[in-house]
Amino acid sequence: MDTQELQRLKNKFDIIGNDAALGHALEVAVAVAPTDLTVLVSGESGVGKENIPQIIHQFSRRKTAKYLAVNCGAIPEGTINAELFGHEKGAFTGAIGERKGYFEEANGGTLFLDEIGELPKETQAMLLRVLQSGEFMKVGSSKVEKTDVRIVAATNVNLYEAVQQGKFREDLYYRLNAARIVMPALRERKDDIYLLFRKFTSDFAQKYGLRKISLSIDAISLLKNYRWPGNIRQLKNVAETVTALESRPVSSESDRIELGVAAFAKYIPDEKDSLLPQIAPSGGNAALGDDDKRVLVKAILDLKNEVDALSERVKELEGSGSRQIPAQSQYDPRNDADDAEWQEQSDELSIRKNTGDLIERALEKHAGNVKAAAAELGISERTVYRKLAKMKK
Repeated sequence: MDTQELQRLKNKFDIIGNDAALGHALEVAVAVAPTDLTVLVSGESGVGKENIPQIIHQFSRRKTAKYLAVNCGAIPEGTINAELFGHEKGAFTGAIGERKGYFEEANGGTLFLDEIGELPKETQAMLLRVLQSGEFMKVGSSKVEKTDVRIVAATNVNLYEAVQQGKFREDLYYRLNAARIVMPALRERKDDIYLLFRKFTSDFAQKYGLRKISLSIDAISLLKNYRWPGNIRQLKNVAETVTALESRPVSSESDRIELGVAAFAKYIPDEKDSLLPQIAPSGGNAALGDDDKRVLVKAILDLKNEVDALSERVKELEGSGSRQIPAQSQYDPRNDADDAEWQEQSDELSIRKNTGDLIERALEKHAGNVKAAAAELGISERTVYRKLAKMKK
């Protein structure tokens, strides 16, 4: 598949991104579509796995027949067999009539089974029989019925590990895994993140008559460096929230609003692991201007909301024997006291004063480079940016 064909495919299914791994997944989907191979789509929740079975169906000989999508994890264990394979009248309480299941409804077409790893063991055995022979029985019936269905399954869990743990049938795993397609996580597609953000904010703005949101270079960097555990689904929610809260109705003067890093940072979730060390940019010289430095230092001194979390980090550093800078105004790094004297002085300082001084001096050391300072102290740069946002209000 050449570049133009791949782009036409993306346009047809509203897929945004130029990542190589994404392109490979789409190419494999088109390649296996004309066959009846069972396909297993793997990837984290929210990466867009649902696009793959639709592509496979549209490029297959079954495209004129039905396409049904079933979320296996959303169906209660007590009713999933009846949902998939149908039931006879009186098969269980509430079965007031005969009902067709998804395998019967999708006969001749494609059935997408999402969250396949959530199937109970009994249902896994019934599914294996369908895949092997095309045969099934409705709940409450002894009559064997036939179906001709192409199966595409998806999972956000490691099925191989589930097999090792005895939670998933090994024979079913290998039957499903005839052809495997892996969808990359959003954090592995850094160059696609801003493209998707612009798409989502543009669509939302157009729908509600608002100005489109664009980001400054620093804000784009913050957007790309966040790990996006919820992937595309989470990014879309953030983009729409930012547009709803920061945009204004379209006017004759402008149809776009640009957000800087301080204004945008408050929309990036501050997760529990935000105090883990960040990787400093290699050779980074992105120093702030003098005015920004003064505002930044002033904002940092108001870190009372983060003191509890930062104190744990300070205690950890002190306990490990790491050398820290005391918060005394007369301290001169060129005239260090010996370690014993310094430790005695440090123990007498309050956590709040010590922490504020540490961050201020780290910023001075790195010429205002927030990422480098945060990395040295083992805190999140988002903590700093949030304070900037508060100070500018």
